[in-house]
Amino acid sequence: MRTAHGSRDMAFRRSRVWRALAVLTPYCEVCDVSYILDGPATGQGTTFVCVPGRLDGRPPPVGAPRGEIVEWCPEQRVVTRLELTPEVWTTTIDFADAGGGGTQIAITLTHEPCGGGSARQRLQRAGLQRMMRRTVDAELAKIPDHIDQADHRADESSGQNSDRLGDRPEL
Repeated sequence: MRTAHGSRDMAFRRSRVWRALAVLTPYCEVCDVSYILDGPATGQGTTFVCVPGRLDGRPPPVGAPRGEIVEWCPEQRVVTRLELTPEVWTTTIDFADAGGGGTQIAITLTHEPCGGGSARQRLQRAGLQRMMRRTVDAELAKIPDHIDQADHRADESSGQNSDRLGDRPEL
């Protein structure tokens, strides 16, 4: 099993960051990924299929990655598990208070191989670890874009967003 971890302080209230990162929507423009949910978009036990790009009403392709929200502690932690062949990826996002009313976001990405033999796994270890580190860094860098996307959705549905601290991108 391999793990990569990173964190970042953001000048946004925890509720705002939580809404942007933990609540699944049918399409994420930031990641260019569509989600087909089985159940509510929030809560432990929600299962989903994720597909690159927009589906626009089409069914997901056969064999599309399947996932599940395995832990859901509102505004504290969300853990998802994504099953790919022959591996399982677990993403943990922890939310904590940061100075000035902001939020610290910590992302942990875990990879579990489900086959391939130990010799193959040893050969891939260094490259996999680098890819995981780049993935965590890239996800942390996209947080402001996710917040903007969530704000836009909230603005469209309510006409305003009252939980903003300001336009500072990060602490």
